[in-house]
Amino acid sequence: MRMVVVTMFEIGKDEGDTAGEFQLWKTRRNLHQRIPFPHGFHDLYYNPDTQILGVVTGVGSVRSAAAITALGLDTRLDLSRAYWLVAGIAGIDPEDASIGSAAWARYVVDGDLAHEIDAREIPKDWKSGYFPLDRKGPDDPAPPRTDGGEVFALNPDLTEWAYRLTRDVALPDDPGIARERARYTDHPNARKPPFVLIGDQFSAMTFWHGSLLNRWANDHTRYFTGAKGQFVTSAMEETGTLQAIEYLSRIGRVDKDRVLVLRTGSNYTLPPPGVTAADYLLRENEGYAGLNASVESLYRVGDKVVTELLAHWDRYGKTPPK
Repeated sequence: MRMVVVTMFEIGKDEGDTAGEFQLWKTRRNLHQRIPFPHGFHDLYYNPDTQILGVVTGVGSVRSAAAITALGLDTRLDLSRAYWLVAGIAGIDPEDASIGSAAWARYVVDGDLAHEIDAREIPKDWKSGYFPLDRKGPDDPAPPRTDGGEVFALNPDLTEWAYRLTRDVALPDDPGIARERARYTDHPNARKPPFVLIGDQFSAMTFWHGSLLNRWANDHTRYFTGAKGQFVTSAMEETGTLQAIEYLSRIGRVDKDRVLVLRTGSNYTLPPPGVTAADYLLRENEGYAGLNASVESLYRVGDKVVTELLAHWDRYGKTPPK
């Protein structure tokens, strides 16, 4: 197999209704050969002509870790030279980008492995109740530990190549997301039409929201990447996915240097001026303002990379692009 497209959820059916992360890949890339996958969340779908495999892991890092481990150990599949495109929607930081925008990650930082004290009980000089394990508080300057799954660094050359290839892709826009963007009067990047950028992911099982937690995500990302990373998207699965891939790579089942992570903004990670975090989050739970645009952006940007890799497999099958 040459390409594994990893999605996390579908809204309803795999075809014919409102599209989640998987549907456009299945229909447009003709992934119609079903491969039963009872040891995972969702059956696999494959196109034997293009050798593209589609995966739906289920939501959350527990399901994604289990699904990718099961996939990598499945003796029916040879994934030793396959490229992996993790393609999902996300919350997006209005400091950096707008809903509908697409971010290629260099780093994925874990937001679950931490200490937490309820914010109502923290010392007055603390800016957050979350802080890294084995540290004395949120401002402890001790160097980060990076041996426990707190941060995953992707192949920087492959990520940069994917960004260069896709940075001029025209992304969908419509009056609905334009109205939502216009509310963010304090965030110039949030008001831009959707665009492609390089931006890192903060991965946590909690669906958080608000300016204070947004600051925590930014601080945590800077800390664990040695100030090299920039928090742009929030999601729930990649730490599980990348941990599984790292272990599978050790035994030669996959190649961790052939992994790309792409997330597109379906919603903002903090509310616009004049709206409380609670009100905005509860409204978003009824439907993300940028859902349709983010799903379409995900396919347009990701598919350009898939097309390029497959078109030059004689070269890229041997060595990842730079």
